[in-house]
Amino acid sequence: MLVLLPPSEGKAASGRGAPLKPESLSLPGLADARAAVLDELVGLCAADQEKAREVLGLSEGLRGEIAKNVELRTAGTRPAGEIYTGVLYDALDLASLDAAAKRRAGKSLLVFSGLWGAVRVGDRIPSYRCSMGVKLPGLGALGAYWREPMARVMPEAAGDGLVLDLRSSAYTAAWKPKGGTAERTASVRVLHSQLVDGVEKRSVVSHFNKATKGRMVRDLLVSGARPEGPAELVEALRELGYVVEAEAPARAGRPWSLDVVVTEIH
Repeated sequence: MLVLLPPSEGKAASGRGAPLKPESLSLPGLADARAAVLDELVGLCAADQEKAREVLGLSEGLRGEIAKNVELRTAGTRPAGEIYTGVLYDALDLASLDAAAKRRAGKSLLVFSGLWGAVRVGDRIPSYRCSMGVKLPGLGALGAYWREPMARVMPEAAGDGLVLDLRSSAYTAAWKPKGGTAERTASVRVLHSQLVDGVEKRSVVSHFNKATKGRMVRDLLVSGARPEGPAELVEALRELGYVVEAEAPARAGRPWSLDVVVTEIH
């Protein structure tokens, strides 16, 4: 099973470990594309703070993020699973997993990134600021920039097993499964169900959407479930207590759509 995750907007501080070693990152087929984004991002932030703030979409209060980007090559690193924070990662709580679940996380979790393309949670990276929605002056919109290199490496990364896609829309732009890979892909959204004047109303609530996805991944890792495809994933999630509504694709070469329905927001 390969689980595709979005990164977090906010990130933990860079660690005290050795500086970035690009050759050590997973998916080495992305090395050239990563180097190009890194070069432009560092150069932009070092040359013109105001332009960098505009390009990165940062408020005045986040100006310090620009200095962070300038030091990307020399800053300390820590595992990506520690760099990414926020609601989804708090619920996932990688640090508290037992040894077996941590091994499964290292093999199955892949975090998409505007700067790195995608990294595994054990890859050592510095803290940075560069979302997939950024449009760099030289490379253009990163969602479009990453499509070609990701199309080359992702089929091999996905293998012949289940792909659980929990990315937000900005990150799905960088890679969309095709053919047989798409047919083994399950895209999940979380819906909040509540009664309003006796009528069920469903809505997407951003905070709880992220928290539920984090808990869902954690539960799958802890249980050791190994669903081979979307239908088996639905069964595994239901056994874990989730209310899941599944929609098989209408035609070949398309992913499954899964709704996880919740009644409480926390």
